[in-house]
Amino acid sequence: MEFPPPSAAKVGRATIEKAVSALLKWKESQSKIQKAQLLPQDDFIYLNLTLKKIPPKPRTNAFRIPFPNPIHDPSSSELCLIIDDRPNSKLTSDAAKKIIKSQNIPISKVIKLSKLKTNYKPFEAKRKLCDSYDLFLVDRRIVHLLPNLLGKQFFKKKKLPLPLDLTHKNWKEQVERACGSGLFYLRTGSCCVMRVGKGSMESEQIVENVLEAIKGVVQVVPKKWDGVRSLHLRLSDSLALPLYQALPDIKLKIEGFKEKQAEEEVSGGLVEVKESEKKADQGSGNKKGKKNKGRIHEVRYMDFDTGVDELESDDCIG
Repeated sequence: MEFPPPSAAKVGRATIEKAVSALLKWKESQSKIQKAQLLPQDDFIYLNLTLKKIPPKPRTNAFRIPFPNPIHDPSSSELCLIIDDRPNSKLTSDAAKKIIKSQNIPISKVIKLSKLKTNYKPFEAKRKLCDSYDLFLVDRRIVHLLPNLLGKQFFKKKKLPLPLDLTHKNWKEQVERACGSGLFYLRTGSCCVMRVGKGSMESEQIVENVLEAIKGVVQVVPKKWDGVRSLHLRLSDSLALPLYQALPDIKLKIEGFKEKQAEEEVSGGLVEVKESEKKADQGSGNKKGKKNKGRIHEVRYMDFDTGVDELESDDCIG
């Protein structure tokens, strides 16, 4: 599904180019300082989006936003497919491998649902599985079972499997489309993150992906640009570089100032009324003082809807 361009461009291409260039330079400088790692590090580039309000209707499934430059190259990426081998699905591991071979689909591993439940139950097994493949694909009929089976590591590293309709025969087309799309999740919080590139990609390719990602996410965010508070670009372990920041709501600030000013006026008015009462009591020679009139003064003075003439007449009582 393709998204139309936004009505107004809020983020310029030059801003994105500067941010991407700075991130790639920082990554290069860090690689010279840091020691060689036993396991390959995450070098994805992320787009951080902060919403003004939490989405009223959070989604479990991600929005797919097509990129001009795929993050995962099917020919060089390690892909894993999780299939539904329950009796009603009528799909076996051998049948799935046969289709993969006949359509020349670059899937490295096929895991049955039954094996996922038994062989990958320990936390360490889930962690190793998550780190072993670049992209996970899954039969859409068992998507609802995955949160409990995969564990938090897949959520933390944004490696949730992409659903495929394996009842259709166009497996290769679906895999290519999945590899060429970015995933955008609208969850229960105000912060959203999506991958838009890799450190190994050309700078221009990353910039093009970021532009398309911004166009895509704005179209699915509630209220579109009016619902976006900020956009940042970062690596997994770098600072977040700002791309866009919404202006503060001036109306709310003015209203808050008016309310504060009104409170100060009310408190000041009450002090004046009490002082006038005190003087009146002293003049009449009453030590205890009568406060009935003062109460009337306070109540009427605190009423913001009361007219000016009424206030003046009250002040003249007594």
